[in-house]
Amino acid sequence: MAGYESAATIGVLARAGTPPLVVNLLHREIARYMRTPDAKERLLKAGIEAVGNSPAEFAAIIRDDMAVKGKVIREAGIRMD
Repeated sequence: MAGYESAATIGVLARAGTPPLVVNLLHREIARYMRTPDAKERLLKAGIEAVGNSPAEFAAIIRDDMAVKGKVIREAGIRMD
């Protein structure tokens, strides 16, 4: 559809209700690895740009993306069969 862009978003998700301490620990350790030269090199070779945002920022991206894609689906009349 004209006027819309889309890009793949990749991230790590945890089950709803996961304790904040666990979410923060996972975020800290994954972010630490993502800053290593090995991780950066592997991602770049795969054509992936690592952002490394916070869990709250990633949740907002998912919410916004779902709203936009939902609008596109409704406007295009896309249905599951």
